Amino acid sequence: MKRSVWFILTIIFFVNTQSIAKSDDVPEVSEEKYGYFLDKNHKTARIPFELHSNLILLYVKINDTDSLRFILDTGVSSIIITDPYVLKPDKLRLTRKVNLMGAGEGSSISAHVAIDNRFSMGRLKANHQNIVVLEQDFLKLSEYVGVPVHGIFGYEIFNNFVVTIDFSRKELVLMSPDKYHYKTRKGDKHPITIEDTKPFTNAVTLFADGREHPIRVLIDTGAGHALLLNNTQKESFRLPEKVIRAQLGRGLNGVINGNLGRIDRLKLGRYELDNIVASFPDSIGFGSKLHGKTDRQGNIGCELLRRFKVTMNYQERYMVLKPVKSRLREKFEHDMSGMEIRAEGKDLHSYFINHVVESSPAASAGLMEGDQLLFIDNRSASELNVSDIYKLMQRGDGRNIDLLVKRKGDIFFSRLTLKRMI
Repeated sequence: MKRSVWFILTIIFFVNTQSIAKSDDVPEVSEEKYGYFLDKNHKTARIPFELHSNLILLYVKINDTDSLRFILDTGVSSIIITDPYVLKPDKLRLTRKVNLMGAGEGSSISAHVAIDNRFSMGRLKANHQNIVVLEQDFLKLSEYVGVPVHGIFGYEIFNNFVVTIDFSRKELVLMSPDKYHYKTRKGDKHPITIEDTKPFTNAVTLFADGREHPIRVLIDTGAGHALLLNNTQKESFRLPEKVIRAQLGRGLNGVINGNLGRIDRLKLGRYELDNIVASFPDSIGFGSKLHGKTDRQGNIGCELLRRFKVTMNYQERYMVLKPVKSRLREKFEHDMSGMEIRAEGKDLHSYFINHVVESSPAASAGLMEGDQLLFIDNRSASELNVSDIYKLMQRGDGRNIDLLVKRKGDIFFSRLTLKRMI
């Protein structure tokens, strides 16, 4: 299923940066300022963000476009346009075609490199930037997140600024590295390493199988789940006794299948969290794609990170975590309906069942793939977003959800009784 609490998509990219246009491909340009900077010599910028399905969405502009929604991903090395229809091809300077490899059970996908673009996000500006434009909207992020999503970016923001993600205020704070000074009141400081543009930490320890497992994980703001674990030569994780098969998400190359289960306890620095919902991806769509890339045993996503105020300092190789006490006490829950939904229509407020898990509450209620949800507990589905719907599907074991459903022109009522499946 494409969710873990508010989780819809796992976004994992392994873009071969050697395929991006080289500096000698860039034509002669003006003496305009290069790279990333804050307008009018500001040292700090505060930029509001939206949180949908545990994914951080920010409004950006490419050249002269209207505002576009981009997912902030700590490790994406390039600006990637996932929905090419928001740009005018005749206005882009396309130089070459590239193939992109990533997680998922499919094959590589095609994209083009466009050079010498302007990028802006509030006070943040960047000139003469290369961007990667997918040939088609392969990911269809908008359908799964439930709001328009046009692209993904990240590494250059983190690499040029000290970035604080304040999940409580839903605000991104960018600060010039020379102006940021760590103080203990800002939270606990943990070393990180940057490899292949991605941040890793050894600050995580698992308590499972009766053992203590110190693990190395990717800090992944492009993932909405709490924890993902993948087996490596260094560490192999036994599946929990109770698991469910699920589509864990979508990577660049398609669906990521695997199992969902619970880990007894996780320690992040000095903070302990219990009964964590964890994803265990199949090797074909995940582990095999990581082979030879880097040594890691998993990643932590925003369902876990949102319980802290997170500061990433790539320049000095550390992160700072300040806990939000009320959120540390929140339970980790998963969808209790057994159905996945996607959003369609011009306004993305028409909701269809994309998949029904066997022997799940949705299956017992007679729901099927392709059914349209019209009303949910006497509320019009069009008044809700995807996150709202999934929250309703986590309201508690044994709770009833009344649905008005449309199937091939016929309309009928269905009662779904939620069940904690893991």
